[in-house]
Amino acid sequence: MLKDDAIYLGTSRKNDDTNNKAEYLNLKLANRHGLITGATGTGKTVSLQILTEGFSNAGVPVFCADVKGDLSGLAAKGEAKDFLAKRAETIGLEDYQFQEFPVIFWDLFGKQGHQVRATISEMGPLLLARLLDLNETQEGVLNVAFKLADDEGMLLLDLKDLRALLISMGERSKELTSTYGYVSKPSIGAIQRQLLVLEQQGGEGFFAEPALKIMDIMRTTRDGRGAISILAADKLMQSPRLYATFLLWLLSELFEELPEVGDMDRPKLVFFFDEAHLLFDEAPKVLVEKVEQVVKLIRSKGVGVYFVTQNPVDIPDSVLSQLGNRIQHALRAFTPKEQKAVRVAADTFRPNPEFSAKEVIMEMGVGEALVSTLMKKGVPSIVQRTLIRPPASRLGPLTKKERQAVIDMSPVGELYNETIDRESAYELLKKAAAEAAKREEEQRDREDEERETKGRARTRSGFQLPDFDRDDRPSKRSRSKSKTRHKRGSRGRQSVTEAAVKSLTRSLASGLGRALVRGILGSLKKGF
Repeated sequence: MLKDDAIYLGTSRKNDDTNNKAEYLNLKLANRHGLITGATGTGKTVSLQILTEGFSNAGVPVFCADVKGDLSGLAAKGEAKDFLAKRAETIGLEDYQFQEFPVIFWDLFGKQGHQVRATISEMGPLLLARLLDLNETQEGVLNVAFKLADDEGMLLLDLKDLRALLISMGERSKELTSTYGYVSKPSIGAIQRQLLVLEQQGGEGFFAEPALKIMDIMRTTRDGRGAISILAADKLMQSPRLYATFLLWLLSELFEELPEVGDMDRPKLVFFFDEAHLLFDEAPKVLVEKVEQVVKLIRSKGVGVYFVTQNPVDIPDSVLSQLGNRIQHALRAFTPKEQKAVRVAADTFRPNPEFSAKEVIMEMGVGEALVSTLMKKGVPSIVQRTLIRPPASRLGPLTKKERQAVIDMSPVGELYNETIDRESAYELLKKAAAEAAKREEEQRDREDEERETKGRARTRSGFQLPDFDRDDRPSKRSRSKSKTRHKRGSRGRQSVTEAAVKSLTRSLASGLGRALVRGILGSLKKGF
């Protein structure tokens, strides 16, 4: 029944229970993306689990987010249960065996897996503006910040780097406005406030180094199975914008870093985007267009993207049209809006003359689904009502002790356990300010020496000394002249500060060897 070039999903049911047919996902067409939908409690997680098992056994690495904690069970063998045995018997799965899978746990907060990090520069202005929920004007200022950092060769690695750059921009706003356009100080203040909110949500730990390397989520084991990277997302879901932005950033990194490979026998990686509606909720049009572009082109890099959500209407039509492999679990239709959603879901399938997809969607039980996958030449198969196969790994989460044991045995633990803080924008700007302050102090000393020398020369030549008050301080008139000279001097010292900053950043830029380059979603391309 099982095939080497396809993943077994389950068995479709006929009206007379005869000539039932095994349903497969063709590995060669698995990079044409997919969609898993259905109401809460209808079996979406199990469908995601069996697909992940199938890809792993086929040697395909998988990345998925674990929103409820259930997917951690992939790291343990399944346990014999009556309902699992009954399902295997019903669908004719005679060689049903339990199995554990190679899992690597990740966590943006570093609590339930290896710490996932990215840098501000890698994230880019478009995704960071989305993460910070900036308006158009504020996003424009943020774009200026990234452009300035790129032009002057400054890497923005963590939140303190971006804060330091924003402070510098506020001080240089007039100069920058003439070069980059209007730099609004109120917008700078708004961005700084949003950065504080992000920090409170755990962003400070996420924006750091070492940043996640794409190849570490594309590992295979010695026995040829694909490693399954599971992102702990139960806590992360409390910050849905951070969750969606991170996954989109990771998707853009895959797009930018991986080479074109054309058609392959199986994907190089499969990426599951759970709770996919969070990606598109209130998303600006430009972002949706970029997502559509990435989804359309990333399959040529050998990556399959599978969105998991409650209803197809959660996905924009422009993206939905790119998703060829579909598993639709039951939906309930108690309101006019829900009834419309059922019709939309039914209409996305190639019709089956034996039943009405609209009616079946509302009457299916748990573990049943309408399945349509791509056949040869990319043609979608006729939709079939399918009993999904039981998983080989554990249904339900690992215990804390079991999870920690998997983390301790991880092949990437030593690479991500310690945070690195190398020289970047914060340190460079701080160093430039210190050097400028030193130069100003030296300039003041020189001016004082010059004034003393001139004063002594006037005394010897018979010039009148300044008038002094009774307490031996200069008179008001003398102090006024001194202030005027100091003002003129301060303007000169300010140019020294600016020169020091510019000189330092130019030297860094030349050290990088080339200009920083950004990709389709504004993320920084590697190789610098």
